[in-house]
Amino acid sequence: MTATERIHFINFNRKLTINTIQFLIPLYFLKIGLQGWQIGIIVSLFAFAPLLFSFPTGWINDRLAIRYVIFIALAALSVLLLLVAGIRSFPALALLFLGIGISSNALEVSMNSLYFKDETEIDPNRKYGIYIFWNSLGPALGILFGGYLIYYKDFRILLVIFAAILALMLTAVRGFDQEKLAVVSIRDYHRSLWNRRTLLFAVMLFVLALHWGLEGTVYTPFLKTRFGLDSRQMALYISIPTLFLALTAFLVGRLKYDPKINRRLFFLFMFLSGAGLVLMTAGDVYMSFFFRLVHEIGDGGLGALTFLFISKLFERRSIGGSAGILLAVQTLGHSLGAIIFSNLGYGAGLQYPFYAAGILLLANSIFSRFVFQIGGHNT
Repeated sequence: MTATERIHFINFNRKLTINTIQFLIPLYFLKIGLQGWQIGIIVSLFAFAPLLFSFPTGWINDRLAIRYVIFIALAALSVLLLLVAGIRSFPALALLFLGIGISSNALEVSMNSLYFKDETEIDPNRKYGIYIFWNSLGPALGILFGGYLIYYKDFRILLVIFAAILALMLTAVRGFDQEKLAVVSIRDYHRSLWNRRTLLFAVMLFVLALHWGLEGTVYTPFLKTRFGLDSRQMALYISIPTLFLALTAFLVGRLKYDPKINRRLFFLFMFLSGAGLVLMTAGDVYMSFFFRLVHEIGDGGLGALTFLFISKLFERRSIGGSAGILLAVQTLGHSLGAIIFSNLGYGAGLQYPFYAAGILLLANSIFSRFVFQIGGHNT
């Protein structure tokens, strides 16, 4: 197995485990008696913790090591999931998910750094389309498997199985022996980040990430209360559209790299993501499912193109830390979205976060046109 194949293999499994838990864990929390505000705090801790660690991890990736960080993060996640399986206390769960957030972020930043630094000659659309395809296929299959398992068994069994999967991934890390390290100063990061095009792009990513907060807090409870879906039906509802997310990323990878076309597609995908999020609250479950497909198609294209744009913003030698800071910006959006949308949803009604987040994405699609025009992107 080549180093690139190992990257896709680990990414598939890390996304299968962590994203599945992110989507389904609110149902478990409600089952053990946690309140809406407690769920919001736990999810926001999971999302907020990486704010402090994305840049340091990226800096370590640029200057010191990547594979050792990956190994430690995988081992920590495996242990933490086992602990979650045996604990029901809100304070303890909050601390555990803080640790899961830190470890997951360290793993994500390091896997991204490894792939960004890969110098294999390949069309950029193809490179990042494939990357997001494997990142997205994991959650699609994981949620399907997880939904059926917790219907017939128990969520704690799912956590134990996922802990074992992450532990097995440790054997794949040994193939990462060609790290590209360099001496990078803080001034180098300041120069690459503190410019108009990067700052505008960061604002756009922040708004994009806000809607992730609702998916870890009110998404599955909305499906349960609005349409009466059980965990098996929710698994199908969530996993099938996520397959379309993966397929869209793959199709973006089939397009020949063209900066102008990519920018136009980014606007289109952002618009589809926002419109789908708003309209999935309307009508019966079949209409909702259709518009969820629309949303995930939008997210699939956004995922591939966002990584492509980031790869063009920064030099390879400093891209670990620089991309880590952009990930921290997205993390801030995710964290604030979890707090805002959980309070809005559990306070006013579970459909309202979808309206608010979808409208923000629609506005962000218009903003993206200005980002590429004013920011001078040649991506």
